[in-house]
Amino acid sequence: MTMYMYDGLEIIAVTARQLCVRPLWEQIPRIREAGIRRVILREKDMAPDEYTALAERVLRACEDCGVRLTIHNFPEAARELGVEALHIPLPLLNEELCREFDTVGTSVHSIEQLRQAEDLGADYVTAGHIYATDCKKGLPPGGLSFLTDICANASVPVYAIGGITENKFPELKQAGAKGACIMSAAMKL
Repeated sequence: MTMYMYDGLEIIAVTARQLCVRPLWEQIPRIREAGIRRVILREKDMAPDEYTALAERVLRACEDCGVRLTIHNFPEAARELGVEALHIPLPLLNEELCREFDTVGTSVHSIEQLRQAEDLGADYVTAGHIYATDCKKGLPPGGLSFLTDICANASVPVYAIGGITENKFPELKQAGAKGACIMSAAMKL
């Protein structure tokens, strides 16, 4: 099994249950075995109650394996389950959420969005998409120059996202990223 670590670069698994060959909660131990200690449960197509039910099972698996769970886009689910980490789309980010949760992050695609996220109190940002990816088919990637610019201007940790593979870790680190988010590779472990 591949170990997803590189010289202090924090790797975050971002979920996509459709890519898994097993139930998502059964994927968590495999993610942990690969050296990943943080998961963002990003299942945007689910209704809130379905998401919360899935999040409850994934949370139990995370707790059993020593993996930190971040709830994506559903603050109600985070509240109900007692999860203190939230990743929320920038249009929904606000100062109240940043005060309520221990860790709040958002995705940014420009310096202007980075400034907005920081002004609202985000603890970290994901910047992307850096490389071509099926998730953003047809949209040109920002590339390393975009990532370097975001990292140079950020006062919060920056995590690269979009088309990330293990062979890209050195250049992401050199660009100034605190970490990287992987989806496909983590879901297919």
